[in-house]
Amino acid sequence: MGHAADSPRLSPAFMQPGVVSFAEFVGAQAPDLLPGRRTLPPGDAAALAPHATTIVAATFEGGVVMAGDRRATMGNIIAQRDIEKVFPADEYSVVGIAGTAGLAVEMVRLFQTELEHYEKIEGTTLSMDGKSNRLAALIRGNLGMAMQGLAVVPLFAGFDLAGQLGRIFSYDVTGGRYEETAFHAVGSGSLFARGSLKKLYRDDLGEAGCVAAVIQALYDAADDDSATGGPDLARRIFPVVHVVTADGGRRLTDAEVAEVADRVVAARMERPDGPVAGLL
Repeated sequence: MGHAADSPRLSPAFMQPGVVSFAEFVGAQAPDLLPGRRTLPPGDAAALAPHATTIVAATFEGGVVMAGDRRATMGNIIAQRDIEKVFPADEYSVVGIAGTAGLAVEMVRLFQTELEHYEKIEGTTLSMDGKSNRLAALIRGNLGMAMQGLAVVPLFAGFDLAGQLGRIFSYDVTGGRYEETAFHAVGSGSLFARGSLKKLYRDDLGEAGCVAAVIQALYDAADDDSATGGPDLARRIFPVVHVVTADGGRRLTDAEVAEVADRVVAARMERPDGPVAGLL
């Protein structure tokens, strides 16, 4: 079996020392493969592209939770009812997508490859600050597409092994990075989700309480934002929920999420506006 250096499929530049960023390597060798370098077809591509909507995240003592609804829209049409918008970035971090769904999924895959490539080259995982900065660079590379209406605005969260705490980062379309405190939401229903979490979030919430809070927030977002999908009881489609702790990340099973969502929906039958927060 030949060595990697003998393979005609690998550029010699890939084997040179100093190549750390996979995205930079692709940008130098085949820039057309990067999500932000694609040539757009004529017409209003933004209006025809499915868009992902609401992502919420919240920290708790020992970790962080991220959840996303399952609806993708194309204008006033529901393009997909069971899209997945929250993905593991690596063992200790997750990324949720809002904005143009196709480009966002490609960016997530590139980000996952970036982190895996760094770990193989350096022999260690990238720090949380390093991961969040790399994602900012990828978003900045999509600025041209964003200016044409194909924006990607992810939410990034994970467990910081150095600080032993969960952390959340939000971004703007230019790649600006902002660390959030306690909780955050992005997407078309984010205003309503954040308003819900302002009343529901407490510093003493554990993992189970945090999961319930983000599902309540997604319900409130779907209640006021037509682009956000609520729990679909008929089709048994529920939010995607990931939890990241010092033991790594895991996706809650459909049965686990369904159990919480069913309780939320049952309580809303008695009080449609949701649980009451204390005044003091």
